[in-house]
Amino acid sequence: MFSRRFVKASVGAARQKHTLPELPYEYSALEPVISREIMSLHHSKHHATYINNLNAAEEKLAQAQAKAADTNTIIRLLNEIKFNGGGHVNHSILWPNLSPTPTEPSCDINTIISLAPGLRFNGGGHINHTIFWQNLSPNGGKPSSALTQAIEKDFGSWDNMKNQLAAASVGVQGSGWGWLGYNQQMKKLQIATCQNQDPLQATTGLVPLFGIDVWEHAYYLQYKNVRADYVKAIFDVANWGDVSKRYENALK
Repeated sequence: MFSRRFVKASVGAARQKHTLPELPYEYSALEPVISREIMSLHHSKHHATYINNLNAAEEKLAQAQAKAADTNTIIRLLNEIKFNGGGHVNHSILWPNLSPTPTEPSCDINTIISLAPGLRFNGGGHINHTIFWQNLSPNGGKPSSALTQAIEKDFGSWDNMKNQLAAASVGVQGSGWGWLGYNQQMKKLQIATCQNQDPLQATTGLVPLFGIDVWEHAYYLQYKNVRADYVKAIFDVANWGDVSKRYENALK
């Protein structure tokens, strides 16, 4: 899904470095819904910063673990790393306090745990924005019959889905994302929100189909503090062809 290239990590093992994906359209292509200035800042500055920070954090993680892992795997393991790694660190301190024979962790788990928030934030930012760019198109597009039928089955109508997704997105407190996702266990479409840059699949288990970025940097220069107007307008440039393909892949 992501644009990546191979580089050499300082530990000597080959790892892949994330790079900023190219947009399939010009920064001005989504006007008047999203201005060129917002698209340029959002893509070339904000998304690029997530990638730079993610690469730096993964480089440190690779040094701590002596191996690289893909971004989704890292994010899914963050809670386990924090809980079990913390338990290992704490008990490795406890045992020497009780025994004359010290036992220290075999790897730098403290470093791994300290990197967890940065990996989740910047890794999630990269995942979310890579989906977001593909979810948008200057010509909009029509959904497949399969997606249309699923929306009508799970929401009652197309308008109900859009209204629920818009309400959820507008209602996000602070910064975050509104999502249309697919629950592979329940075999149904669902709407969910995530705070900050938490990625949908790693956070909720839902497969992301269509996301609405409600961080202020996504709309404030153009829509000011009226988030609802931005959310309403973004449906006019929604790439439902891309959403349909993501739905078809989620069914596999």
